[in-house]
Amino acid sequence: MTPTTAPPPSASTISTTPITAASDSSTTPDSPAQARVSVLGLGVMGSVLASTLLAAGHRTTVWNRTSGRADPLRAAGAIVAGSPAEAISTADVVIVCLFDHASVHEVLDPLVDHRTGIDLINLTTTTPEEARELAAWSSTRGIHYLDGGIMAVPAMIGQDGSSILYSGAPEVFERHEQLLRSWGKATYFGGDAGLASLEDLALLSGMYVMSAGLLHGMAMVGSVGVSASSFVTRAQPFLAAMTETFPAFAETIDSRRYDAPERQSLEFSDLGKLVRASTEAGISPAVVQMVQDLIMRQRDAGFGDEDFSRIYESIAHPLTTESSAP
Repeated sequence: MTPTTAPPPSASTISTTPITAASDSSTTPDSPAQARVSVLGLGVMGSVLASTLLAAGHRTTVWNRTSGRADPLRAAGAIVAGSPAEAISTADVVIVCLFDHASVHEVLDPLVDHRTGIDLINLTTTTPEEARELAAWSSTRGIHYLDGGIMAVPAMIGQDGSSILYSGAPEVFERHEQLLRSWGKATYFGGDAGLASLEDLALLSGMYVMSAGLLHGMAMVGSVGVSASSFVTRAQPFLAAMTETFPAFAETIDSRRYDAPERQSLEFSDLGKLVRASTEAGISPAVVQMVQDLIMRQRDAGFGDEDFSRIYESIAHPLTTESSAP
């Protein structure tokens, strides 16, 4: 995943209703999708992004530090540049998919005098503040910046289920919307360049924490010889069913009404037994202890009778015991 000085734009730049364009790999000869494209970075994801553009009929130049990675793309019709400067010299839009924020600066900083007025789409994983810094850096150099967060693994790019989130310069999204749709569903969140990264990392936080819980469960049953493959046949449908409660969580959080009649209280949700059972099984209780600590913080503040979802307040307001919630 991926790194700031400029303050975030005002709330007026934030789109409360993201604009979504469905996946579409079709092109027309004179459309903006036929802009001259350069892709910098040919790791697993960058290579797939470039090959998908070629398959969709886009004129594509590629560059990578290790030149051998470009050979399959050369065979598919890509122009292989010998340097980043050469790659962007005739480009209308530059796609960057590198290791991290620092890598983006390392590659692009020496090139600022080569091209102004280009459209830069950064698909390197960055933090929201890093994305905002890159947007500010681009603005002072006459570059139009769009940030993207890829919600797909490489094999999904260009297929159903692939989704990429965007924020930053609206004119870049509009100019290259057809190109962006060749990779999957394209959703635009607004002019604040940090919003796509924020949404991306927020979604990943749910995935990683849920996966950690699943692995914790595998370790628990593994302590008595139950295979992970056996356990997952029960865990998968159970966890899938639990995701049906997500909209109710969201409604509770938005209303801050943690005292609904049919709530599962924090007292009932105590994970003390789960922590002890983990220790007794000889495994680390760290994953469930983290949740128990969030629960206990709210219980110690006198909210034990309120809904489990109140641990949101422990997360959202780490420096205070209570929040403005009723």
